[in-house]
Amino acid sequence: MIQLSLPEDIFFPLFQDLAMSVILDDGKSLADAIPLFEPIVILENYLSSKHDPNFDLKAFFVQNFKVQGPVEASAIGHQRMPILEHLSALWDHLYRPTSVSVPGSTLITLPYPYIVPGGRFNEIYYWDSYFTMLGLKVSGKFDIIESMINNFAWMVDHIGFIPNGNRTYFLSRSQPPFFSLMAALLADEKGDHIYTKYITHLEKEYAWWMKQGDDQVQHLVLLDDETKLNRYYDLLETPRTEMYLADTHLSQDMDEGHKKSFYGHIRAACESGWDFSSRWCSDPLDLDTIETLNVLPVDLNCLLCNLEKTLAKAYLISGNDEKHVLYLQYSNERAAMINHYFWNEESGYYFDYHFKNRKQTHSIHASGLFPLFFNLASPDQGARALDFVEKNLLKEGGIVTTTVHSGQQWDAPNGWAPLQWIAFRSAQNYHHDDFANEIGKRWLALNEKVYQSTGKMMEKYNVEDLTLLSGGGEYPVQDGFGWTNGVYLAMDDAMKIL
Repeated sequence: MIQLSLPEDIFFPLFQDLAMSVILDDGKSLADAIPLFEPIVILENYLSSKHDPNFDLKAFFVQNFKVQGPVEASAIGHQRMPILEHLSALWDHLYRPTSVSVPGSTLITLPYPYIVPGGRFNEIYYWDSYFTMLGLKVSGKFDIIESMINNFAWMVDHIGFIPNGNRTYFLSRSQPPFFSLMAALLADEKGDHIYTKYITHLEKEYAWWMKQGDDQVQHLVLLDDETKLNRYYDLLETPRTEMYLADTHLSQDMDEGHKKSFYGHIRAACESGWDFSSRWCSDPLDLDTIETLNVLPVDLNCLLCNLEKTLAKAYLISGNDEKHVLYLQYSNERAAMINHYFWNEESGYYFDYHFKNRKQTHSIHASGLFPLFFNLASPDQGARALDFVEKNLLKEGGIVTTTVHSGQQWDAPNGWAPLQWIAFRSAQNYHHDDFANEIGKRWLALNEKVYQSTGKMMEKYNVEDLTLLSGGGEYPVQDGFGWTNGVYLAMDDAMKIL
């Protein structure tokens, strides 16, 4: 099994000194740097020379590491190429073949080719990949879809779960569990045998999320003797490798106990994919009040309900009636809990649940639509939730992430491709085709407008003021961009039959 190994441990104290020196603008570039020599040789040379009067840390870094910076995609086609042609050309740009493992590098070599998001993200990402696959499907690229799914299955076998991405510093957390949807997407093309092909991987992933028996609570939270729901969680309580300097600065005035708790909440938010958002904070405008570990997220529990349903289907196909009934029972029980704990009858919408405070959170966010995406809401609940979204989250450019302007990237005024797809499909599921059409028209038009002016497909967009690009967060807006391309192609294709 591949074990958690961090460059801050392998290269201690060189990594820390490099991170705090701000030699590189982006901490992820340091985390992803490729050693040019054996780690022990680099470290011994550093320790023996760091106190020399003329020692130059930057020069030492350049001599011993290779940096792979952000890869711009905007050079492909730019404004002169129609957007669909640009997106078609981007698949080759974002394609990564198998590679040779380099000692001391954080990249985990995978056995099959894959598509990366782009920009600073030069590895496969878990939940990104599902939305990227939606576009690959439209492009007829089922071989690369199956290769990516096989990579995730390989990670389940060799790591024990699907990590955030194929970096060693991601081995302490996962991301929203979309593997069951990936299998279903491929099964739609190749047949039901796909469910049985990945049945052991689906079950292993489920077992990882439902793990019990450790000294501390991980992903599974027991609300009482019978009620089990899930949260996001990370095994570590240290600064993130890829944002070491930023996390150290954020926590510099905290005592040690508070620091560990803060890092845990920060890392759990990274597992959610929503890093960062007022959704996780007791004070929506203060990241220091982040408390992700105390929140049961509606989207995660809907995804796990779908995983349970998928396992029930897979075991039905394979002829295992006992496990089919078992997982069907699990999914029905979770569906009931979702409607009990997350549905707000007064508002007519789904909210996260704060299990320490024993009440729903106040954050209005687009992931409240996940029960509709998975058809877990009643017709009346679905109609009320879509009305709520139209009144609170629909903006000129699509669905806004939350109603709060906090300066964080998973808040207003930003909209993100995966949430547009969730909203679009949710409206279709509940036969609100006019609303689905409106979401689609606004989002596609915004993508096209920004592409015409910049030549880029962005990681995220400002859906409130269409004269501005998106902003907020820990790094500049990225160009590429896997899930934006995927959702654009899938939505454009679906809109043709609306």
